[in-house]
Amino acid sequence: MKPLLFLANAFINTFGITQPSKEAAEQSARFIAALIGLVILIVVGVALAALYLLARHP
Repeated sequence: MKPLLFLANAFINTFGITQPSKEAAEQSARFIAALIGLVILIVVGVALAALYLLARHP
């Protein structure tokens, strides 16, 4: 959880957002982790679809 809290705090400090409470910081860290995971899944899905389409054409 520490790397996620670091990432959340970096985001908060970069954009000048008011420092949240500890509970809110943990919640934002989980939310940011979920968004990063979603982006990774989308990128992998698009890459696999592209590879599939390229492999189908001789």
